[in-house]
Amino acid sequence: MKQIVLAVFLLITGSGTFAQTKKYTVIKTDAEWRKLLTAEQYRVTRKKGTEAAYSGIYWDNHKAGIYKCVCCNQELFSSATKFESGTGWPSFWKPIVKTNLEEITDNSFGMERTEVNCSRCGAHLGHVFDDGPKPTGLRYCMNSASLSFTPKQ
Repeated sequence: MKQIVLAVFLLITGSGTFAQTKKYTVIKTDAEWRKLLTAEQYRVTRKKGTEAAYSGIYWDNHKAGIYKCVCCNQELFSSATKFESGTGWPSFWKPIVKTNLEEITDNSFGMERTEVNCSRCGAHLGHVFDDGPKPTGLRYCMNSASLSFTPKQ
């Protein structure tokens, strides 16, 4: 009976061997990520941190180009969909390819939000909200620390 109760508990809480784990195509050890990234990039992308508003390098970037995942270089957003949200974080109304992102319900800090991760390496990028401009009505609010930028040639 104790084993059944434990199995049910593990299934409900998502802990243990019964929980499904997303498999990413880019996999590195914690030590490899720490060596590859700055301390701030590591904190944001690997530990689900958030940079302070107006502190990142891309919130006020108006150059044409492509924003990529800082961890694996996957293309995420085009400057053509970037807009001024007034939040202090780079904001976009549409990703380049929806499948390049992974959206997960985030119930941290006593609120329900939708976390956005890179679908290739699992890097935490930011959150998406439904208060963006037309045509999507979405605001992908990203951390500069999770992005790299390639200017249009």
